[in-house]
Amino acid sequence: MSTRVLTQENRKARKTSLGDKGFHIINYTIFILFTILCIYPFYFLFISTISRNDYVDLGKITFYPIGVHFQNYVNILKLDRLAGAAMISLLRTVIGSGITLIVSSYMAYLFTKQNMWCRKTLYRLTIATMYFSAGLIPNYLNIKMLGLMNSFWVYIIPGMISVYNMILIKTFMESLPASLEESAQMDGAGYLTCFFRVVLPLSTPILATVALFCIVGNWNAFMDTKLYISNYKLFTLQYILYEYYNSAASVAATITAQTDMALVDSATRVSETSLKFTITMVTIIPVMCVYPFIQRYYVKGVMLGAVKG
Repeated sequence: MSTRVLTQENRKARKTSLGDKGFHIINYTIFILFTILCIYPFYFLFISTISRNDYVDLGKITFYPIGVHFQNYVNILKLDRLAGAAMISLLRTVIGSGITLIVSSYMAYLFTKQNMWCRKTLYRLTIATMYFSAGLIPNYLNIKMLGLMNSFWVYIIPGMISVYNMILIKTFMESLPASLEESAQMDGAGYLTCFFRVVLPLSTPILATVALFCIVGNWNAFMDTKLYISNYKLFTLQYILYEYYNSAASVAATITAQTDMALVDSATRVSETSLKFTITMVTIIPVMCVYPFIQRYYVKGVMLGAVKG
């Protein structure tokens, strides 16, 4: 009898496994195609920067590079003011993202406290800033009156608080067990101690997500440089590359004029198209390098086992 039951169960398992296999095959096929669609633009951009420039201009590069060379990146590194602008962008990204993360996190933590004075009113007023703003001209006048024109701090102070990121962090913090903080308070911990030693370490997944948003936003920003900065020493890398991108034809002509033509052939001679592709690639390489280190913090179940009983 038991043998028959096992045989029937095995048959059901085989039937189920066949259906599961078909389901998995369809799922994997769809996701592989979707992944290819997402990756291909970056792949095409990269192979275009290392392929023969004359072939790139003619649109002959599609799936694999032809005549691999790295002269385009060498030409980009020779552009004026690039090193200083890269340092400004790096400082802005590190300092700005760190301050935004801390301030937004602490603001989110305060809004989770039910005994906070005028909590609902202040929270609603904060949310309202997401939908209403004074506009470009009043904002410009405000920055000018604060003395932030041609100052590095114009990159930091206006973006210290991100309401959207604050909402994300607040929602996550509200999901944390209240017993953890209550236990710390029973041991004499205050709000700052609870925030830095209990809540913040447990909020690593959402903090990693928000940190990625801040890093990408600060690294790619250039409009504030265009509006508030006239000192070229404070230009960001994105703004410098933005200028070079808009004047790619003249920049390509300048690079060509400064190059010994006897050492350059049609494959490596800089062109407007190759220059634009290379500039675009340079802007996204740092973010692509940072992402794998942050992505590992996107984990689930970080709170499993945090509360016993």
